[in-house]
Amino acid sequence: MKSLKTGISWIDKVIPDGLPLNSSTIISGPGGSGKPLIGETFVSAWLKEGGSVVFMSLQYPNTKFITTSIKNVTGLNLNNYTDKIIFLQLDVSITDLIDEGNNIIRANLVKPEVWDKALRIAKEKLPGEGPGVLIFGSALNLLLFSPTYSDAILDKMKKTIIADKSNTYIFSVSTSAKAEEIAEIEKAADNLIISRAEKEPFRLFMKVVRIKDLPFDSNEVEVGISSEILNDIKKTADHSRKVVIPAISKI
Repeated sequence: MKSLKTGISWIDKVIPDGLPLNSSTIISGPGGSGKPLIGETFVSAWLKEGGSVVFMSLQYPNTKFITTSIKNVTGLNLNNYTDKIIFLQLDVSITDLIDEGNNIIRANLVKPEVWDKALRIAKEKLPGEGPGVLIFGSALNLLLFSPTYSDAILDKMKKTIIADKSNTYIFSVSTSAKAEEIAEIEKAADNLIISRAEKEPFRLFMKVVRIKDLPFDSNEVEVGISSEILNDIKKTADHSRKVVIPAISKI
């Protein structure tokens, strides 16, 4: 197995041979353009193929929101995959990390050394079956709001996706702020997908810019998620960002 096919028509249309394993993918676009939801479709397919997933979903206040989002978007119930998932929960109130059990590790992911430690511990807890381990990080641009660690964590994110080819990475980042830094992350990745949104009705679109060593269609395609689901999830993400950014901005 050298690539992952989702079995979802609007994705398979533009990457007919799937997403290459042991590669890095950035899903980039303005705020509110559904980037993590696109990523969640790959997560669902990954788990169905027997792989494991490390979640770093920074825009959600707790794991329940991740579980609900994936259920609404893909129909997948994460509760059926508890032996295959670990949640890395952002907590800037602690200096290091705390393994809470129940698949949850709270970590101050703004700090590069904690980023490394948390990922290592999470990956060691998971089986490497099927396509292996997928690290799925969403809204990672929020970490760049730290006045102390922004440069260092940016460098760490780039080095992670460039150097580690033993795992697969999918990161979503917003271009609405820190555009120059986000451009560096885009450039470092093997694969790049761009998303955008239209209003009234709320619709999402994605375009594949590059896929490593596999064919792809660069034509824009509409994301097959209903406007009702999109609106509900967007409200949660918007609220969380208003809480997370001020907290990160203090360290």
